[in-house]
Amino acid sequence: MTSSGFLRLAVVLAPCWLLPVAAQTPHQPEAASGFAARPAVRAAQAMAVTANPHATEAALAILRAGGSAADAAIAAALVLNVVEPQSSGIGGGAFLLHYRAHDRSLQAWDGRESAPAAVDESLFLKEGGERMGFHDAAVGGRAVGVPGLLRLLAAVHAEHGQLPWAQLLQPAIRLAEHGFAVSPRLHALIARDRFLSADPQARALFYDAGGQPRAVGSTLTNPALAAVLRKVAEEGAEVFYQGSLAADIAAAVVREPNPGRLSPRDLADWRPLRREALCGAYRQWRVCGMPPPSSGGGTVLAMLGILQGFPLPDLAPDSAFSTHLFAEAGRLAFADRDAWYADPRAMPLTPQQLLGAEYLASRAARIDPRRSMMRAEPGTPHGVGGPAQAQHPERPATTHLSIVDAAGNAVALTASIEDAFGSRRMVHGFLLNNQLTDFSFQPQDARGDHPNRVGPGKRPRSSMAPTLVFAADGSLHAVLGSPGGSAIINYVAATLVGLLDWRMPPDAILARPHAGSRNGPTEVEDSPAGRDLAQRLQQFGHEPVLRDLTSGVALIVRDARGGWIGAADPRREGLADGY
Repeated sequence: MTSSGFLRLAVVLAPCWLLPVAAQTPHQPEAASGFAARPAVRAAQAMAVTANPHATEAALAILRAGGSAADAAIAAALVLNVVEPQSSGIGGGAFLLHYRAHDRSLQAWDGRESAPAAVDESLFLKEGGERMGFHDAAVGGRAVGVPGLLRLLAAVHAEHGQLPWAQLLQPAIRLAEHGFAVSPRLHALIARDRFLSADPQARALFYDAGGQPRAVGSTLTNPALAAVLRKVAEEGAEVFYQGSLAADIAAAVVREPNPGRLSPRDLADWRPLRREALCGAYRQWRVCGMPPPSSGGGTVLAMLGILQGFPLPDLAPDSAFSTHLFAEAGRLAFADRDAWYADPRAMPLTPQQLLGAEYLASRAARIDPRRSMMRAEPGTPHGVGGPAQAQHPERPATTHLSIVDAAGNAVALTASIEDAFGSRRMVHGFLLNNQLTDFSFQPQDARGDHPNRVGPGKRPRSSMAPTLVFAADGSLHAVLGSPGGSAIINYVAATLVGLLDWRMPPDAILARPHAGSRNGPTEVEDSPAGRDLAQRLQQFGHEPVLRDLTSGVALIVRDARGGWIGAADPRREGLADGY
């Protein structure tokens, strides 16, 4: 169908005012905590956007002191461990993209947790072979993977740091020692959690003497974490992975109830990996993201590749038709994600096979302009056997930060401990992850072994999608990413469409109601604009589900007038600032 044909179709379809129907949707443990408009910020030289004002302030202070984007990212990531402990920290892992301006080089750093050597594919199966419930698996030590954040940050600092390592840890140490005011969001998440208070260390840190969540505005100090960070500042990241601290981490994992299998040797052996960024063309732009074991970069590129043949720039951003196309592209891309993505050593194909122009055109041809397909089947690129499938939940306890320094270097970092408050197992003031629940709980189905099944040393599939965008002349155009579990992919893809197709201001992009599909129901953000959109989507056969969609996009875009524009997602506590 031609561009004009699509436009005529979008105009003539009449609205159908039906109510959305309920459907099964993924749980979102990092609940909504309000929506506050955050205007975009302009800066001539450098910009930082993180999930919390304390982290943005720390990043900006490092940048002003002559630090690089890598230095600022390290300082901010460690501050987030202190002030946003439910989302990320040294007990978890991260993916990081680094852009070096002087030679236009791009690095993708894999700091994903790995499975201990002692696990096998029955890790999340009951005795009869039935899969465990999510929280039965996640709470305790069973799902704890080898934490990767500190060694990742140290490796990036060794290549791209300008300031001394110890200096970068001082903001986090000060906040942990002297305290910070409990935010409404942190208070709400503590109050909402059913499992956190069972851990003695977590109970002492997050609850008062009467067992109530620490009040909004009360001062929260974490001397145990401050002591660990001081030791890391003085002796380097290796102190975390060897000796008494590593022994204490392993002991916390293997204790009852629900013990895991992590050993001190697993910690000693873990290393970050430098991988080749996954890049693809969209219109006149080059979009780059993380390769496997993250599915984020590939699935975002698949959505964009499917949408490439549709005239989105000619459509209204708030139209039901453009949203229909976006949701259908999501269904197709998520079907392939669920079937194929895993630790790259276990994938039976490469992401490039799923991103070939001919293959994506065949996927796009499955979109009916008039009606939703409701659910997509995975495709099979030429020369590959039929895919296995085994669905599993992916939780959105994650954070993202975007930074550009005065030299034009950039970092996009997405970090996570997986579920909100991770495994709810705390050691020395930090929470341990439950990232192993990102593996497929069922190792096989009727089609065979799932590539994302549990295995010793494997890195579980992720949806984290730190992203960089480059203009046709090769210059850096945008830095972005978001928390949100598997919904990260839709959040990042929608931000890119708003930025590259509709040329919207950054803060206007982030304020739009979310809508899309993860190959289940069409999810629409529960807001006045979202409710209106949900009703209009039904003319295309969608059965929308209204829900909170708590993204946390951190977006930096090159300003046509010079410098940078930063915007923080209005759904969280983030802050954009620069100079």
